[in-house]
Amino acid sequence: MSAVLIPLLRGRAGLLVVIALLVLLFAVGAFASDRFATGGNILNVYEQSTGLALVSLGQTLTILTGGIDLSVGSTISLLSMLTSGLIDGKAEMVAPVLLGVLALGLLIGAANGVAIVLTGVHPLIVTLGTGAILQGVALLYGLGPVGGVPLEFDVFAYGTFAGGLSIGATVALALFLLVSFVLNNTRTGRRVYAVGDDPHAADLMGLPRRRILVGVYAASGFFAALTAIYLVSRFSAGQPYTGANYTLASITPVVVGGTMLAGGRGGVIGTLFGVYLVSLLNNMLNFLDISSHWQLVIQGLVVILAVSVYVEKQRGLA
Repeated sequence: MSAVLIPLLRGRAGLLVVIALLVLLFAVGAFASDRFATGGNILNVYEQSTGLALVSLGQTLTILTGGIDLSVGSTISLLSMLTSGLIDGKAEMVAPVLLGVLALGLLIGAANGVAIVLTGVHPLIVTLGTGAILQGVALLYGLGPVGGVPLEFDVFAYGTFAGGLSIGATVALALFLLVSFVLNNTRTGRRVYAVGDDPHAADLMGLPRRRILVGVYAASGFFAALTAIYLVSRFSAGQPYTGANYTLASITPVVVGGTMLAGGRGGVIGTLFGVYLVSLLNNMLNFLDISSHWQLVIQGLVVILAVSVYVEKQRGLA
């Protein structure tokens, strides 16, 4: 693992800051509660990071191109309802429904990308509109939990490998390493950075900018669909507001991990450590008996602070 991570950390001061904050937060949590630093709690944090990790992975790709996907929360809500509603407790429906939901996630994301490149409207506006449409469809489908899944379906959320490592969290980690490899070692990855760094220059260089944008938004939709499947595995049914908090939540680890909202700078490994930082922070706040409502307030403040720091850093480099 160190052979993979060390080259990725080299030259990334922002990422090292996130890791330092992780260590500091762990020390504060250990001081606040003697139960915080136990192996069981660390494994719990690792498992609970899964949903945020999956959706943030896709969000990172859109932000790297200078865009953003504000439809991920509604996508998660709708697809979680379709997952449990169509399976409806039938084991024989699991495989076809999962394949269909992942394909639908890809299509939703691709539709976002196509709308962005054809209209020229900023991704924030396009995906905000798409999110509203999807949320409306979710509410038309059901006003509460729908359907159900077989008992064995919870293996994605609660299953573990030897040593207690969560299956879902480990799958998310593997996906982060795979996407990081693609971004840093392939022509496609370099094109993603080029489009985010300077779209006009990318056009002049003959890069398939439009195809790249459709691709990254399709990937964001796919990872939102995978998040929906994970949440159904965790809660046994989809609900119309299951993904409501994930729109903001998916942006937080991205900016905290050092990816610039302007695009072209950052990477998914920074996001991964950002996910672990946010998950550890939420876990510590739970130990301190701070309500989930205040956790959202703190999460919003973290986003504002992180963006301010990176904007100031860019001004200093200008």
